[in-house]
Amino acid sequence: MIRINLLPHREAARKAKREQFYLQAGLVSVLGCVVIFAGYTLIGGAVSAQDDANAYLKTEIAVLDKQLEEIKGLKEQTRALLSRKQVIENLQKDRGETVHLLAELVRQVPEGVYLKSLKQDGLKIDIAGYAQSNARVSALMRNIEASPWLENPLLIEVKGLTLNGRRLNEFSLNFTITRTEPEETKGKK
Repeated sequence: MIRINLLPHREAARKAKREQFYLQAGLVSVLGCVVIFAGYTLIGGAVSAQDDANAYLKTEIAVLDKQLEEIKGLKEQTRALLSRKQVIENLQKDRGETVHLLAELVRQVPEGVYLKSLKQDGLKIDIAGYAQSNARVSALMRNIEASPWLENPLLIEVKGLTLNGRRLNEFSLNFTITRTEPEETKGKK
């Protein structure tokens, strides 16, 4: 049998495998570094893009907050204007009420009754005056009760006094005005 020495061949094969192993380890290391670098780059890009998106959203939120403040201001202005409009409408509606009150008082005050003051607080009217007798004050109260514009007469005080040599009764009286519907709403019913 022939003896062949395979040791140098095995040694060369081991050396080739070792070199191949080192080459593969180097390539895997380089590939790993490339993957890690690519991962960090992608993650960094995503974080940067998210930061940009967050900054954009913050600026847009600030713009929207400013617009909300403007809307709140406009709502307050609208509310104030509507309340002013309501006051004006009430004044417009009540404008004729004083005329009706004075005209009705002229019709309802009996002869021998003299008014010295008239005060209105909303629908409540306070009057004070002089009457020749208590019967005249009673007649005034009956007239107020019978009036379609006036109601609920309430006598506060009657006292006798002498004024310019004449015996008179000084009185104070409260009553309320009856609200009537405007003519337009009556026609619509």
